[in-house]
Amino acid sequence: MGSPCNNTINKDLRQQQQPFFPFLKLTVTTKTLTIVTEMANGEYRYLWRTVFWNFVNSLRPRQIRGNKMGKDYLGNRYFEIPAERSIGKRKPTRWYDPPRGGDFQEPIPAEWEAWLRMRRGEPPSEEEIATNLAIAKLKKENAAKLEAKRLAEGGSLPVVPDRGHESFPTYQDLPSGDPENKQPNK
Repeated sequence: MGSPCNNTINKDLRQQQQPFFPFLKLTVTTKTLTIVTEMANGEYRYLWRTVFWNFVNSLRPRQIRGNKMGKDYLGNRYFEIPAERSIGKRKPTRWYDPPRGGDFQEPIPAEWEAWLRMRRGEPPSEEEIATNLAIAKLKKENAAKLEAKRLAEGGSLPVVPDRGHESFPTYQDLPSGDPENKQPNK
């Protein structure tokens, strides 16, 4: 059954026939009041409050637009919604928008890709990107000079290696295939 305190509350409610929870406009019967009072004293003390506030928070609009973090030389814009440990969000949300007419299949700079994949905490600076672009340009120029020098010294263009069984080496002193011409039974 219930405790004597619950029975007293139940008798008072039957006599008054008023809503027990006026803010919810809910009329409580004897059975539901017993369940509510038993839950209020045990391990489920804040369960209904937690369920109610989780429901209310689910109806609130979420942040759709993030903080603009930067733009690269290709025209991609990068955004971030920071982590909020107070609500249980451990990692920030990061994404990018390509320029109009562009799609997500085109490559993005390595610095920004590292930032998007959480490999680095801070977005790359304009100076860092400019330095890396200058280094890449210098490497291309040096590679072109080395290739021209190699061709001038009589080097040939690289040959694509054969694929398949033709690429396996053959030797004159070793027979190829089955030396006794024995084929397995099929």
